[in-house]
Amino acid sequence: MNVKKANLEKADYVGANLKGADFKGSNLEKANFQGANLQEANLQEAILQGANLQETNLQMATLYGADLEEANLIKANLQGANLEGADLRGANLQEANLQEVNLQEANLQRANLQGAIFYGADLQGANLQEANLQGVDLQGAELEKANLQGTNFQETNLKKADLEKANLQESDLQGADLEEANLQEADLQGVNLKEANLLRTDLRGANLEGADLRKANLERAKLKETNFRGANFEEANLEETKLKGANLEGAKLIKAKLIKAKLQRANLEGADLQKANLIKSKLEEANLQRANLNEANFNGADLQRVNFRKANLQGAKFKEANLEGAQRLSIDQLSNVKTLYNAKLDEKLFIKLKEKYPSLFEKNDK
Repeated sequence: MNVKKANLEKADYVGANLKGADFKGSNLEKANFQGANLQEANLQEAILQGANLQETNLQMATLYGADLEEANLIKANLQGANLEGADLRGANLQEANLQEVNLQEANLQRANLQGAIFYGADLQGANLQEANLQGVDLQGAELEKANLQGTNFQETNLKKADLEKANLQESDLQGADLEEANLQEADLQGVNLKEANLLRTDLRGANLEGADLRKANLERAKLKETNFRGANFEEANLEETKLKGANLEGAKLIKAKLIKAKLQRANLEGADLQKANLIKSKLEEANLQRANLNEANFNGADLQRVNFRKANLQGAKFKEANLEGAQRLSIDQLSNVKTLYNAKLDEKLFIKLKEKYPSLFEKNDK
């Protein structure tokens, strides 16, 4: 069937067998294809605005540059279809089969993609701004440089997905699974990652300024030189994370788990680490100016050459910690700590403290 560049506005093809049909450049605005077979059909640059493609078979179809704005594609089978550069703004793709679909540079702004299957789909450079992807399985999806601003990713599976340099500003990733995902240099300003799984996720060079990471799991994540300025990590798990040179200025790390975390040269100026667990963490040359370290646990931590200017050390634990070469660390500050048992200090400071506050160096298992 060859109907190139035809005017087929509001045409009725309900249940029709249109396998291999050529609709290239045709006007199919508001056409009804419900349940039709369009397998391997050519719909390149076709106008399908408001068309009904519910439960349509579009397997291996060519939809390059097609206009599918507000189209109904509920439960449509688009497996292997070419939708590169297609306009799918506001389209309804609920429960659609998008396996191995080419959606590079496609516009899916405000599209409803709940329940859609994306296994092997290519979404590089796609625009998914404000799209609904709640609960969708995007494991291993290619989303490099995609626009995902304000997108709903709640409870979404993004395991091993490639989101390098993607724009995720203000997106909702609460409870999302991002295990081993690639988010290098991604923009995550103001993103909601509360209770998200970021196990072994690569966030090197990413921007998470003001992000909500409360109770998120960032265990063994790669966070070198990442911007977390003003981010909220309350009760988050950051065990064994790599935060070398990261910017955590003003971040909230209340009750955060930072056991064996690597924080060398990290900027924690003004950060709130109240009751945080930093046992055996590495903080050499980190900046803790004006940080709140009230009741924080630094037992066995390496704090060599750390800047403690005006930091609050009330009730902090430094058992077996290395504080050699620490900067702007006063006797008054250390007089308020819980313990310095077996801690390493510069000789002059050690002598004065031992003389004035001997109980700090006594074994205390509490």
